[in-house]
Amino acid sequence: MEVKLKEIQYRQDVLGAGYESADLEFPADYEGNVIATLVRKKAQKSTHKAVLYIHGFIDYFFQTEMAEKFNEQGFDFYALDLRKYGRSHLAHQQFYNVHNLSEYDAEISQALDIIDLENHNSVLLCGHSTGGLITTLYAAHHPYHPLIKALWVNSPFYDFNKTAFEQKFGIPCISQFGKYTPDLEFPSGLNRWYTPSLHRSMYGEWNFNLEWKKEKFPKVRLSFIRAIYEAQKEIHKGVYLSVPTLVMYSNRTTNPKQWNSDAQHSDIILNVKDIEKYALKMSGNIQLCTIKNGMHDLVLSSAPVREKVYSELFQWLNFKMS
Repeated sequence: MEVKLKEIQYRQDVLGAGYESADLEFPADYEGNVIATLVRKKAQKSTHKAVLYIHGFIDYFFQTEMAEKFNEQGFDFYALDLRKYGRSHLAHQQFYNVHNLSEYDAEISQALDIIDLENHNSVLLCGHSTGGLITTLYAAHHPYHPLIKALWVNSPFYDFNKTAFEQKFGIPCISQFGKYTPDLEFPSGLNRWYTPSLHRSMYGEWNFNLEWKKEKFPKVRLSFIRAIYEAQKEIHKGVYLSVPTLVMYSNRTTNPKQWNSDAQHSDIILNVKDIEKYALKMSGNIQLCTIKNGMHDLVLSSAPVREKVYSELFQWLNFKMS
């Protein structure tokens, strides 16, 4: 879709001073009207470098420290709230509903068009969890994109955190059902302590909208399982990435049943061994980086861990995008 700069109308974003957002409109889908939201925070000095960040499942963009770290490094920062997430959710839509991850290509492509029109020629594409899976495949499907110069993925969702039997038989079977009964719900299996480990009203240090990033999400639609499974199959075969890629993840996975410190010092959503396994199957200039005591969203980990995340990221980025 061709984008005209004069059509992009920014407003002050809910994150406050310095943050702007704009609605991106798309053709209606199986639920009706669709929008996505582009959030922007510009660096103090004019720059031709930019970041485009894609959030994870049951998520939206609120990680202001990350945006400001990129600004300090001379990047204009952009983030998408994908359709049916966060700022982009409309009253007639089911939160997070998707049938194929390629549905998100439209907003990523339009965001890149806008970033181009706003005088940038070098973009770091990055994503967390499901956003890491989406951005990996976007980069693989758009090799040698004129803007995308590097890819950073934070705990990418390269496989379901399930037993070997469930991965081999259960997920494919559920995915097949999802082809015919996309709205049928199935237990999510998400660890109950993840959002409580983050939000300042519970055990964490961060403030975010609990309607957009929910405390509990016990069931997911089969359409989501199918969309993820179909995308992961491509990752599992191995993809080629034409840009330097940094795959970052925690050094360990735990699954606390009761509240304990593991929830804030490990990945309690994905199996980090799966991330490593499938990152090693990708070809191109791929670098893996483990972060000791990192949480699932590494940039929401404790302050000393975050310092390590940004140190490793910007050391790599300064070398790859200098």
